[in-house]
Formats: sequence, C-alpha cells, structure tokens
Amino acid sequence: MRKKWIIMLLASASMFACQQEGEDLDLDSDFSEVISLPDEPYNYSNIDLPAHFVTNEVRAIDNTPVDNLVTDAGATLGRVLFYDKALSANNTVSCASCHVQSSGFSDNRTLSLGFEGGETGRNSMGLANARFYDNGHFFWDERAGSLEEQVLMPIQDEVEMGLTLDELVSKIQDQTFYEPLFLEAFGSESVTTGRVANALAQFVRSMVSYQSQFDEGLVAVNGNEEIDFPNFTELENLGKDLFFSGRTQCSACHETVTFSGDEARNNGLDAMNIDLGLGAVTGIVRDNGKFKVNSLRNIALTAPYMHDGRFETLEEVLGFYDRGIQDNPNLDQRLRVNNGNVRRMNLNPQERAALVAFLRTLTDVEFITDVKFSDPFNEE
Repeated sequence: MRKKWIIMLLASASMFACQQEGEDLDLDSDFSEVISLPDEPYNYSNIDLPAHFVTNEVRAIDNTPVDNLVTDAGATLGRVLFYDKALSANNTVSCASCHVQSSGFSDNRTLSLGFEGGETGRNSMGLANARFYDNGHFFWDERAGSLEEQVLMPIQDEVEMGLTLDELVSKIQDQTFYEPLFLEAFGSESVTTGRVANALAQFVRSMVSYQSQFDEGLVAVNGNEEIDFPNFTELENLGKDLFFSGRTQCSACHETVTFSGDEARNNGLDAMNIDLGLGAVTGIVRDNGKFKVNSLRNIALTAPYMHDGRFETLEEVLGFYDRGIQDNPNLDQRLRVNNGNVRRMNLNPQERAALVAFLRTLTDVEFITDVKFSDPFNEE
C-alpha cells in the first residue's frame, strides 16, 4: 500500500513535471528514496499528557501563540526542515546538527560547529519543553522575542548556517518533495519565511518530555511530590526532597513539572561578567550576566553545562551551586540569604550524590528514541 505522504509527493511530482514539461528535471517517481514519512502523520497536536502536565500552572507558561498552534501537518513539515542540510549554505549542517535527539536535542560539544567548521558563540541548549517558558524569549541571552523569530536566526548566522532568507526560500523551492508538505500544512505550496518559521516552531513545541522516571513516580503518588516515590531509590528520594527544599532553592528557579524558568537570571558564574548575556541585548546594567533558565528535563544527556559549557558533569554543576556561586552585583536574590551573603548549601557528599541521582530521573528514554522526532531523511 502506498503511503499517504508518498502519494501526495507523487502527485506533486506529476503536477510539477507537467508545469515544467521540456525542462531537464530529475523527478523520480518515488520520493521515499529521499525521505521516509508514515502512512498518516504522527500525532504532534493531541498528545496524551499526564494530569500533572495539564494543570493551570503549566498551561500558564505555555508560549504557544494562538496564530501558530501545533498541527500534525505543520510539525511534520517542521521535522523535515529541522533535519534538512540544504538549509545551510554548503548543504553540510541542519538544525539537528547542533540539536541531537540522543543528547536531548543539545550538542555534546562545548561550542557547536557551523557550516564551515567555525564555532558558535555559546553552548547549544536542549530543546525539550521549549514551549514551557512563559516570557517566550529564546537563546541564552533571550534576544529572540519568540520561537518563530528564533528558528530563522541560526539559518542566517554567518557561522552557523550562512543563508539569507531569500536563499532559504529558493533552496526549499528547489526541493520538489516540499510542495505537498507545504500544501498539507498551510493550504498551498507557497514557500515563505513565515511558513518556514511557523513549521519549525511547531515541531520544536511538539517536543514535550513527560515520560521519565520522575513522571512515573509522580503519577504513582497522585501528584504529591512531598512524599517518597515508590519507584525511586532512597538516594533518589533524598535528592528529590533536597531539590524542592528551601535549603537549595533549586525549584525556585526550575519551576513546575516542566523544570523550566520564567526569565533570564544571573546565577553567579563569575564575580565580574565575562559574557554580558541579556545585558548586551537590553543595554541595561542590571541585566548583565543574566541568562535564560532552561528546562532540566533530560539534563543528564545535555552536557556540557551553562551558556559557555564550562562544566562537563552534573557533579561539577552541583559543586558550583553548593560552594562556588560568585558574588556578582546582579546575582539573583534567590541565591542570597537574608543578610545578603551568597547562599552556600553546605551539602555533604551523600547529599550531592543524591541531587545528581534525582536529576538523572528526569531522563526520558521515550523522548530521545521517539521516531516522530527522528531524522526523516534516508541515508545516502
């Protein structure tokens, strides 16, 4: 049986061939040699989320705009665009080159490599639960006002992908397999930068991670995170209690079951700012050294850590938050104690190990192996 998407691609190829009759075009009748898509689109738009993901608290931080809701066809198009290396100047890198599914859609390099081998300015962020960040800004310095704005910026970056928007549209138009995908997603085959942005944003927002060991435990105790989880070890439960305690303040910055932040914060990496972060965008001194607080979902997979990738392990990260926070003038107040001094957790070795063990329970194996988020292009 012919797949639905293959039938559409064949129809598009036939129509295109008629319109371009006489031209020397290679319109192979079976686009399945290029991309593999299912009989019916995967379910991106109506995910069966657990109860703790559909609370008012979580819904309130969803940055999905009303004019770009996730659809199955839109996210399918976004998936193809996300993995298409033709979206770079020399056809060598795609969005997925710096956001690898097995690494929680991050990059295990300190700085990612662009289309000519140059290094990016900051470490690659994981994309899990990107939709749950209520101010809706993206990049470490939050220079993009929305996800729709953000997804086009790496494509235009002279180090990352190196295209102009006109070149982007032209290169997509040259790939005939895109015609039915745009038709299904937007009602016509017309390629515009707005449609590219919307499709990519839909795909990224569909990346909801909700099937970790933590989620299973939370369901088992009917959403009461204050009691021991039956599927946790003693060490993992100790780490959970510490994470949600006033002593560590971890959950004050990484909020709700999405473990995401609300705005850029200064976490005291340096006493004197090396990278101005948000401050370089706003020009406001009190924003210097502030960076986006990303979700901790799949954090065990997304090393190295921080905007500059300075920490290679979770143990190093915990060591920093335990005793290494610097007295930066813009340090977030949650990292100070009542007398204004920098907070010191003074964790013992078991407590630090417990926090690391808890963070590892946020790994979602289903998410990092789900075929609907995988590369649809067939190997050459």
